[in-house]
Amino acid sequence: MRTNIKMSNFKFLAIVAFLGLFLQSCSSDDDSNSLNAPIITDFEYGEGNDHSTEQYVYKGSDIHLEAKIDAEAIVKSISLSIHAHDLEIGEDEVDWDFEKVYTDEKYLAINPTFHEHVDVPTNIPAGEYHIELVVTDEEGNSTEIEGHIDVKDPITLGEMSIDASVARGNDFHTEFMINAVNGIHSVSVDVHAHGLTLKDGEEEWDFEKEYLEKYHEKTEAEFHEHIDVPATAPAGEYHITFIIEDEEGITKEYETHIDITE
Repeated sequence: MRTNIKMSNFKFLAIVAFLGLFLQSCSSDDDSNSLNAPIITDFEYGEGNDHSTEQYVYKGSDIHLEAKIDAEAIVKSISLSIHAHDLEIGEDEVDWDFEKVYTDEKYLAINPTFHEHVDVPTNIPAGEYHIELVVTDEEGNSTEIEGHIDVKDPITLGEMSIDASVARGNDFHTEFMINAVNGIHSVSVDVHAHGLTLKDGEEEWDFEKEYLEKYHEKTEAEFHEHIDVPATAPAGEYHITFIIEDEEGITKEYETHIDITE
């Protein structure tokens, strides 16, 4: 009787040991079959016109983005985010956050190359923007890479030199540098006043002129003009608006005031 009990215990222990080895083997197989997260390399971005890798772009153009993805499992999605922090929003500007998830067939593969162009609005603040690229595979593994890009104004103006006041019957001087990466199309000047009382012999004066010949298509130019003020213009404060338009239709405005005296 004791012999049979010992044999039964031995068989039971043998079965337990076998199951332990079997489960350990299965666990090892599962570990060996797990796939690594994707690897992102050669991440580059810059102005889209010439696929630049310089990390800046102009408002109104587009950003070229490219990256190589080494993925052991099939890629499920690629997410792109572009945003800024604490940039001052000027008049007629809006905050810009770009987010998009790419599930195009060309990306749902092993080892795809990410290549996209993102349009940059013309009415956003210039400054540093943060870029995040996240690749997720079908196993649920994900990898993130990030960087920064500088968004610049396509039109910049140098220091303004404008007379603060002028006696009517004379002219006032305006001078400043213009840099326009797309080329200057025109410079418009508008001078006008509101609510001035006309005296005997005076006539309301509004000045509007578009300057083309000396500045058209130049990427850098010094705006230097003299504007005649009629002797009949009423004295008072006048509002001046300069509008610089480039060859892409993007505009930049500068506003100031001048006092016309008797």
